[in-house]
Amino acid sequence: MATSPRRPGALSRYTVLDATRVRAGPTAVRTFADQGARVIKIEMPPGTPGGDDMIGGRDHNRADYENLHRNKFSLTLNLKEPQGREVLFDLVRQADVFVENYRPDVKHRLGIGPDELRAVNPRLVYASISGFGQDGPAAQWPGFDSIAQGMGGLMSITGQPGAGPMRVGIPIADLCAGHFCALGILSALLEREATGEGQWVQTSLLEAQVAMLDFQAAQWLVDGKVPGQNGNEHPLTVPTGVFATADGHLNVAAIGQTMWTRLCQALDAPELVDEPGFGSDPERVAHRARVNEAVGRIFATRTTREWTERLLRAGVPCGPIHTIDQVFADPQVQHLGLRWPRPLPGRPDAALVRPPFRLSAHPLEGPPEPAPHQGDHTDEILRGLGYGEDRITALRAQRIV
Repeated sequence: MATSPRRPGALSRYTVLDATRVRAGPTAVRTFADQGARVIKIEMPPGTPGGDDMIGGRDHNRADYENLHRNKFSLTLNLKEPQGREVLFDLVRQADVFVENYRPDVKHRLGIGPDELRAVNPRLVYASISGFGQDGPAAQWPGFDSIAQGMGGLMSITGQPGAGPMRVGIPIADLCAGHFCALGILSALLEREATGEGQWVQTSLLEAQVAMLDFQAAQWLVDGKVPGQNGNEHPLTVPTGVFATADGHLNVAAIGQTMWTRLCQALDAPELVDEPGFGSDPERVAHRARVNEAVGRIFATRTTREWTERLLRAGVPCGPIHTIDQVFADPQVQHLGLRWPRPLPGRPDAALVRPPFRLSAHPLEGPPEPAPHQGDHTDEILRGLGYGEDRITALRAQRIV
């Protein structure tokens, strides 16, 4: 295919066709784009119904658009028309992965489901992200992050006790579905090395959200206990949570008896170790309010910085609670290079978040490539398929591309 990778990386040998929209799908594909894969974002031609309807749009929310679609190429293609599907089949013949997050029935109505595309290229890994699964009683429900958070149980365990359900402050179901999808695609690509065959990878916002319940789900599945809201506190160990200091707040995680003993010594309150009802995690959980009140009074006497230094010297896990601007001013965040500079027109100091893992053989050097404008690379991609100028002109005239 004519388009070369946007940047070198561990996945440069792969070509990924990105027919996704909004957030979960683009999150999955971004993993491949950041690691050097040739990612072609397939979009409807300008003025055609059914384009990318991400919140805020391409222009009004440019920050998020750059965040999701960096390092990609853009091809406009009307998949509702037979000629558009013919172009897609030509792309599929040379591709490794096709990713979509339509409602489950749409791909089949368009004739671009896994059976149709893998008939063209049996090595193709076809990946689908849906709201609630490809079949079943809720399969056709429109997928939206907060709906999955609620249906997947997360909102019932988030927030202060008795305050009612609370969504998490990030689109966690979307993001996790995207990351799980990327993991599934990589697993299928690894198996293809042994079998020579691609396969259909499926995940959904609901499946991702339920998987992320982790130990909270195990409390019900193993012990028959329905977890509830615990606010900033840990449901199984005390004191673990947020405590007010003289000038702000501090996160503390004194898990287990050893940490509890260290904490009491750091608080200059060794007598709390042997206080009746404080002798073990289960006892402290049962007397949560008393424990928190006892240590809370002491935390209020010093600043967050003083307590952070004191507790860390004692070997007690703790840390400040940052606003987003403070996150990127934190010395450790700066040391890790999580701010990935990406100057934009009129915003020379703009940046994105660097991928959260490192490969020693492929360090990320230089800024990411900017997210493409709609159809930026259409002609280049079609020429790479062997299309002549007359055919490209005809496809444009018919609004196929």
